[in-house]
Amino acid sequence: MLRCNMTDARSRRVAALYRFPVKGLTGEALDAVRPVSGSGFPEDRRFAIALGTTAYDQTEPAWLPKASFFQLARHERLALLESRFDSESGMLTLSRGGRPVAHGKATEPQGRAIIGEFLAAFLDAGQGRPKLVEGPSIGLADCGEALVSIIGEASIADLARVVGKPVERLRFRANIYLGGTKPWEELGWIGRDVTLGTARLKIVDRIGRCAATNVDPTTAERDMNLPLALQRAFHHADMGVYAQVIEGGQIAVGDHLHITPT
Repeated sequence: MLRCNMTDARSRRVAALYRFPVKGLTGEALDAVRPVSGSGFPEDRRFAIALGTTAYDQTEPAWLPKASFFQLARHERLALLESRFDSESGMLTLSRGGRPVAHGKATEPQGRAIIGEFLAAFLDAGQGRPKLVEGPSIGLADCGEALVSIIGEASIADLARVVGKPVERLRFRANIYLGGTKPWEELGWIGRDVTLGTARLKIVDRIGRCAATNVDPTTAERDMNLPLALQRAFHHADMGVYAQVIEGGQIAVGDHLHITPT
């Protein structure tokens, strides 16, 4: 039995890494990342698309709930846009189907305004003219904290089994996808420390899922009800866990995950 447990532990590894520079848009696959203590992934959810009715003071950025922004749960058209952010230049590029459609220096008002012009034409502005906003120090993730999201790919595969069709991992917009885990294993790690590469993280909470996961990340069609499927099959609507970075370091695709013994 001990030998089997050791084999399972060695098999847990990073299958994929992602950051999402703009909240709600398709993000960037990474080979490696260097999170620092007390922060999430660098540049993850740094920007968001605020509703025209949202008051956002860019001179004093502050976290706001997700209802203040365009979000996949209500605006599935967002899934058609990919975002790429260059940290050194501050340039943000939005693409559709691999073709750039908007480009600007998102760290400056003029660049955000340029991108906002495109978004105003692309999105239904029934809730006022959309505007790109920045939260450089706080991030604009739904949870309101600097956390990293982690999902075991086996859990996604088990959900696909019960719905009877493939479920794309990008529906869940996690930062870290793990291979070599057992289905739903990560939900049992709450309160535990884990090491990935040279970084150490503390698993702090399960991630409850909403209607955003119902949107196909390729077609932008609302073609499933995954929170309902989770509830019916597993009696919860959770997929993945949140983690705090307690010791910074490098995490790379292929790195093994080690759970600190209790």
